[in-house]
Amino acid sequence: MSQAHPALRARRPRPAARSGEGEFQLGWPPALRRNAPGLCLAAAGVGAARLVHELLPMIPMLTAAMVLGIVAGHLPRVRTIVQGVARPGLGIAAKRLMRVAIVLLGLQLSLSDVVGLGWATALMVLAVVAATFTGTLWLGRRLGLPGDQPLLVATGYSICGASAIGAVSQTTRSDERDVANAVAVVTLCGTLAIAVLPLLHHPLGLADAPFGRWVGASVHDVGQVVAAAQTAGPAALTEAVLVKLMRVALLAPLVAMIAISGRRARAARTEVAGTSDTRTPDARPPAARPPLVPLFVAGFLMTILLRTSGQVPEAALTQAATAQHLLLAAALFGLGGSLHLPSMTRTGGRMALLGLASWIVIAGLSYLGVVLTT
Repeated sequence: MSQAHPALRARRPRPAARSGEGEFQLGWPPALRRNAPGLCLAAAGVGAARLVHELLPMIPMLTAAMVLGIVAGHLPRVRTIVQGVARPGLGIAAKRLMRVAIVLLGLQLSLSDVVGLGWATALMVLAVVAATFTGTLWLGRRLGLPGDQPLLVATGYSICGASAIGAVSQTTRSDERDVANAVAVVTLCGTLAIAVLPLLHHPLGLADAPFGRWVGASVHDVGQVVAAAQTAGPAALTEAVLVKLMRVALLAPLVAMIAISGRRARAARTEVAGTSDTRTPDARPPAARPPLVPLFVAGFLMTILLRTSGQVPEAALTQAATAQHLLLAAALFGLGGSLHLPSMTRTGGRMALLGLASWIVIAGLSYLGVVLTT
């Protein structure tokens, strides 16, 4: 059979696309088509969380978002959507939106305000963060918690809750289940602190300002700090937020240290594997080397400097704080959707014990530090 001339084949018209197929692909890029269902579900979850907070102000919006994500991931029909068509978009919310929220968090921190607290308070915060981080990490490993859970819980308790867990997990490339479990226990204990700490205000003999410093040094999330400290008035709230933001400032150096430690551990494993591997070096794939300071952490530092410069209008700072809160809520909803409660039964008791012990440690150390520096 004779074949058509190449030029004639080149001019031959392409088969017509099915009805609506060409227009759909032209108007909706594949990445957007793949991620849109999950992002829309995360946006709906944020809206529902905000409604819950408005109806029940004692429930923080971030806590509501996390709980709603967990519920969505366990309802029979909704779980099919969460684990199916919505999974890519929820993954984007849990990872990339978390990074953007961390960058915007830097706009809440001014170095001049932190310096105004004095060196005694700064040293107290540094000591509490170091002791809480190392103690929680040690206890989590002693309890045999799997994966990066001890590291993530230690980071969340010592720095700033879900935001810190998200930052470290991006550096260590932690499993989503480890991240979700850590966020769940840290969020739960932080929520309990909102109810418990105000009850201890007067029995512990703390004035308003020292009580605010205690809250700022011991409660995990910024929103939880505000909710607990505002019960003692504006002086307590101001001190609490400043001390809390001083802890937030330690996020970048902590992430850098974890990145350095991880790089050294990988190099040691590679060296050991190289001495025992009989294959040629070219047969082994090169080990990936993540950046020492991730891009979003550099962005976090830049926004701190931008806020310190005083060049950002107050209205823009307010809008950025609102956006940061909404993005973090979307990320927590996405993480909640990835959490599978039946699988937590293996480590649930140990995780709860670690959370309770760490909560007592940071609250006790912070109280001692406030008393010594007042």
